[in-house]
Amino acid sequence: MAQVGTQDNPLRIAIIGSGPSGFYAAEYLEKQKNLVVEIDMYDRLPTPYGLVRGGVAPDHQKIKSVTKVYDRIAQAAGFRFFGNVTFGKDIHLADLQQLYHAVIFAVGAQTDKRLDIPGEDLPGSHAATEFVGWYNGHPDYKHLSFDLSQETAVVIGVGNVAMDVTRILARTQDELDRTDIADYAQEALKHSRVKDIYVLGRRGPAQAAFTNPEIKELGEMEGADCIVTPDEVALDEYSAAYLKAPGADSKDVKNVAILTGYAGRAPAGKPRRIILRFLTAPVELIGTDRVEAIKIVKNEAYRTESGEIRARATDRTEIIPAGLVFRSVGYYGVALPGVPFYDKWGIIPNDKGRVLTAHHGGSTVTGEYVVGWIKRGPSGIIGTNKPDSIETVEQLLADVQAGQLWSPAQPQAQAVDALLAARGVQPVSFADWLIIDGLEQARAAGTPHPRLKFTSIEAMLNALAERKA
Repeated sequence: MAQVGTQDNPLRIAIIGSGPSGFYAAEYLEKQKNLVVEIDMYDRLPTPYGLVRGGVAPDHQKIKSVTKVYDRIAQAAGFRFFGNVTFGKDIHLADLQQLYHAVIFAVGAQTDKRLDIPGEDLPGSHAATEFVGWYNGHPDYKHLSFDLSQETAVVIGVGNVAMDVTRILARTQDELDRTDIADYAQEALKHSRVKDIYVLGRRGPAQAAFTNPEIKELGEMEGADCIVTPDEVALDEYSAAYLKAPGADSKDVKNVAILTGYAGRAPAGKPRRIILRFLTAPVELIGTDRVEAIKIVKNEAYRTESGEIRARATDRTEIIPAGLVFRSVGYYGVALPGVPFYDKWGIIPNDKGRVLTAHHGGSTVTGEYVVGWIKRGPSGIIGTNKPDSIETVEQLLADVQAGQLWSPAQPQAQAVDALLAARGVQPVSFADWLIIDGLEQARAAGTPHPRLKFTSIEAMLNALAERKA
């Protein structure tokens, strides 16, 4: 047989997941001028883009415009999209080994970390991932409901997702009109009685994970004051020394400057308040039949032997009456059928993207690679995925040269179509997705919304079938 990567024997790669990391891996493969590559990208939803569609906040349309780059990648010769195809159900690892030379897992982190405190499972306590999926119209979350009749909500965490949740809770209807928020979510938020939104950070303001634009945005809300008291931005000795050091991250320096600015201004009397608290941690959610309050402990900063600034609990506690709590303390990966998984970190164990049999001392699994959050954990922004994916593809390309890949029995593109057809699976192609995309935009005609999303798989497929008919 001809060498892998030639016209007679193209390098065939399956990518499981269609978020940023999957597209960046595809892009780098497409750039290999000395290789003929065929890429089949799979997603269990009919829609591509992963968290760019289902996770990025609807009021961040500029960030979502990155999909134009992914559209270009998808239009390249040799690229195919198989939406509405679930790995482990419609197509299995054993199938991929017969159809491709390698697989890249780009499935992200699909669930959330828990707090593991008493009362966490009371009604009114939610994972931020659920709320984000709900307001973004993700089919998995559209059935959920949130008790927005409560006047006080608490968001636990100070990363960008926590900022997104806070903003959506505090946005006015006029602001939401300019987004692609799910229609049912906007209708529910129209009747929201939430007035106070507490945002709790375990460490100090110098260690907050949110980026400068995110915290700056909280101070520019049309209908909410951002409340930061001077004592909340008073720095501990370790943080003060860190910010003065030459190696201080400019993000942290600017975050503290922005927060200090908030502490120095008087509230404008807007209908809602966003109250930022630092060096606090939840220890219990209190309530009988539902969340009624949250007990928090005041933390203090300390420095470890390695120089890290961490937080530990003091004996000072406080109770905040609240009926709605969102935990936003990190995403967590989900294991895939037949693929190694490291439970402690919620990742697929790997060495620079090559899948390993185990996290500690594992051997390389031939033909299997990983990118994005399921590779490194839930860290970074969309752009972080590009170098991450390039690193993985470099390992794959080295294995192409070394002949360390699968030897598929059916390396023909049409073999995939035949397999799925035999199983009664009807995939959504990228051309099909573009039809759905156009229909969503058309549904928003005459409104300020950029699109009106289909929020169920059935609705997407029915609309697609009608248009194609």
